[in-house]
Amino acid sequence: MVMIKASEHDLARPRWARVSCISPAGLHEMAYQEWGDPSNPDTVICVHGLTRLSQDFNVLAKHLSARYRVVCPDVVGRGRSSWLKNPMLYGVPQYAADMITLIARLNVPKVKWVGTSMGGLIGMTLASLQNSPIDRLILNDVGASLSGEALARIASYVGLVTHFPDRETAYKTLREIFSGFGPHSDNEWHDLIDPGLVADAEGKGVRVHYDPAIAEPFRQTYSMGAMVPNLELWPVYDAIQCPTLLLRGAQSDLCTQAVAEAMSHRGPRAQSVAFAGVGHAPSLMHDDQIQVVSQFLSSST
Repeated sequence: MVMIKASEHDLARPRWARVSCISPAGLHEMAYQEWGDPSNPDTVICVHGLTRLSQDFNVLAKHLSARYRVVCPDVVGRGRSSWLKNPMLYGVPQYAADMITLIARLNVPKVKWVGTSMGGLIGMTLASLQNSPIDRLILNDVGASLSGEALARIASYVGLVTHFPDRETAYKTLREIFSGFGPHSDNEWHDLIDPGLVADAEGKGVRVHYDPAIAEPFRQTYSMGAMVPNLELWPVYDAIQCPTLLLRGAQSDLCTQAVAEAMSHRGPRAQSVAFAGVGHAPSLMHDDQIQVVSQFLSSST
């Protein structure tokens, strides 16, 4: 039998796959994209934010795929992954369990982790465990203390604005909602927004590409406006032992400079980099952001 080796061009394009996961409500499937050489044990997992998708990492994954096997899942309830029968299971414990299943499927002993917002919370949770599979951790605009006011702001839109009469209206609305990503070209905004829209069931407009019910646990916890307390995760963060990098938007309302400074002095003593002109959260699409990620992943310290 003649073995055909995949070309560099093939490895620089994503391949879709699915893995079966379990919750108290039964089985569900998590879809993921994979870039690079599937036999490469040096693996990076990139996990998106609350209402986002794996395609957020297309630019970063393509860049990293020359050196790493890069895996970008659609967290359950988003994109091509299943919707959970019980919406109250949408939360970090279920997401973390699903990621352990994914890592087992990948058959690698250790992974590097890039997590934006919710994806960072999942990574922080896994990295805090004894015998964690994460050996380098990048937290993208999420820290050990999260602003209650910012959490309330997110709760004010997640799961509420889900249908649009047309893509033009959707682009206008979502560009405003995600303005914290910072300045992007029209083409970059298209790449950020278009994968998150699908035709609605009646073909009369478009809807967001996630289960609106993902909002239920989040909204029940964080919909009290100014009364929402900060979410304190210091015990989790302090248990992390692997090298950690904190990225943040300099204008972020979720992960503040004060929190970043505190994180540099305790737990894994995270390195910290802030990007000017960006709020919540850096998109990791621009060269300066990609360079910081790439340098940290390849560092030996």
